[in-house]
Amino acid sequence: MKNNWMKAIALAVVCVMIGAGVGLTSQHASATEATTERVVVTSPFTQAIADVKGSVVGVRNYQQVRYSNGSNNWGDYFGFGFPFGGNGYGYGYDYGNGGNRQQPSTQEVLAGTGSGVVIAEHYVLTNYHVVEDASSLKITVAVDGQSDPELYNAEVVATDENLDIAVIYAPKLDLQPVVLGDSDSLQVGDWAICIGNPLGEEFSGTVTTGIISALNRNISSTDYDKYGRKETTTNTMIQVDAAINNGNSGGGMFSVTGELVGIPTLKYSGTAFSGATIDGIGMCIPINAAKPLINDVLSGVIATPEFSGEDDPATAASKGNTDMTGRPRLGITIKSINTYSSAVMNGSIPNGVYVDAVDDNGPAKAAGMQAGDIIVDVDDNVITSVSQLQSLIAQHGEGDTLKVKVYRVPGLADIAGNSSAEIPDGEYIDLQITLAVVDPVSQ
Repeated sequence: MKNNWMKAIALAVVCVMIGAGVGLTSQHASATEATTERVVVTSPFTQAIADVKGSVVGVRNYQQVRYSNGSNNWGDYFGFGFPFGGNGYGYGYDYGNGGNRQQPSTQEVLAGTGSGVVIAEHYVLTNYHVVEDASSLKITVAVDGQSDPELYNAEVVATDENLDIAVIYAPKLDLQPVVLGDSDSLQVGDWAICIGNPLGEEFSGTVTTGIISALNRNISSTDYDKYGRKETTTNTMIQVDAAINNGNSGGGMFSVTGELVGIPTLKYSGTAFSGATIDGIGMCIPINAAKPLINDVLSGVIATPEFSGEDDPATAASKGNTDMTGRPRLGITIKSINTYSSAVMNGSIPNGVYVDAVDDNGPAKAAGMQAGDIIVDVDDNVITSVSQLQSLIAQHGEGDTLKVKVYRVPGLADIAGNSSAEIPDGEYIDLQITLAVVDPVSQ
């Protein structure tokens, strides 16, 4: 009996232990199943990127390149030595004595690419340096499954070179505009989503993310103004650690709600003295700084040129008749400027067209133009060559008034033959010149 009793107790203990073991195993299985359930983590960027990515485009900058065609008179044409060239090209009452030299040929080539953001129907916001010196522009839109993007002719409507912003117009472009945010409400630590085309169109629509590292960074840069003269500007920018590379310029920096709050403009990649490599320091223009120019364009304060988009705007200006015989003129003699001279290369003077002489009886003289002036702009067209100026003038008739901007250095005409002379600072002067027939040619 005793043995049986002990066996019964042992059996009961074993049963209790087994029961406890079964219970533990069941609880452990439940815990394992709970921890292996699939958890879906939603990115805070996904929806914002989906909303705005299709509104970020590419911008192609085409420029005219001049090629030699075998002329043996390059010294006369370019004026090696002082920046004002050789025998020169007369315009107005004197066509000069340049002889029968051959003219160099020009060809339009793709000079660079950047990014832009659609801010209104047909309007794109980008950087000034993306469109700078362009003879024509094209907007590129990537298409899924196609190696080549869709192309849209475009032209510049308004720029602010100091802020490094530009608004361009593409009448055939039909993409959803983005919503402009409030960059003044940003805080350090906020998310930053940057979208653009780093390294060209092969990587179009690249998205990078980071945080806002700092606000109100005063960034000073020494650069050249739109006419080629050196100047120093300071802008207040947003610092981000999202990757920004060549080609991102003019794209968008967005908030997690998909609002455009900045324009990626530049990055720091290294130092010239130490050779140190720098990562994660990018700068964006606050969108609030760009809003005045945007509002001026969209409200009509700055008029959008009539442009169908069928013709390249750069070639449209060259379609006029350049034969000036008997046509109204400025009444000046002009020369090309040697763009490779030290005075131009170091920014002492702007590029443009040099006024060698002014007719005492001509409209330019009456408007205040002087020998030694450098014509840099006519009716908001940056002047870089004699042929361009002639083409613009040829499109106007007698009595038409032109807005002409010149750069004037007192006494510049007196030192024009001295290649070692130091050129003092000058100033830009705006003139209003009414065209007239200065010297009708007898038939």
